[in-house]
Amino acid sequence: MRNIVVNAAAAFSMVAVVAGAVSPAAAQDKPRGEYLATIMDCGGCHTPGALAGQPDQARHLGGSNVGFQIPNVGIFYPPNLTPDETGLGGWSEKEIVTAVRTGVRPDGRLLVPVMPYHNYGKLTDADAGALAAYLKSLKPIRNKAPSIVGPTEKAVAPYLAPVIPN
Repeated sequence: MRNIVVNAAAAFSMVAVVAGAVSPAAAQDKPRGEYLATIMDCGGCHTPGALAGQPDQARHLGGSNVGFQIPNVGIFYPPNLTPDETGLGGWSEKEIVTAVRTGVRPDGRLLVPVMPYHNYGKLTDADAGALAAYLKSLKPIRNKAPSIVGPTEKAVAPYLAPVIPN
């Protein structure tokens, strides 16, 4: 738990650095953003059915109904990335860039530990802005992913769990 607090503090300190990093030119590059979302495989986790091998392309990036279990931490469900209120609807492009790069949501909470924000933190300003602009341009899809489940709570939706060999 101490590592999570330390990581949150370090990431939060980066918020001020990246919050103003979206350039107006990058925000106009939605085709580049779509390309980045594709090669970053955002849909592999954030599309309903994708983690079960049956992605619902009509709800692309609309949030997953299947989660990831991290032993002794909890179960995390990839959220809706569309501009619906059940997704990123209330987030600005700058807030999306900050979350993608640092793993910190606008409300200060950490994103799912399995999201590779450490790698995404290396996106250029132009690429981060293009990705955020693309996500904001999507058709809003109403779909609230299940909430995070703590390590001692019962899951309300399916999830993937690692098998640790003896």
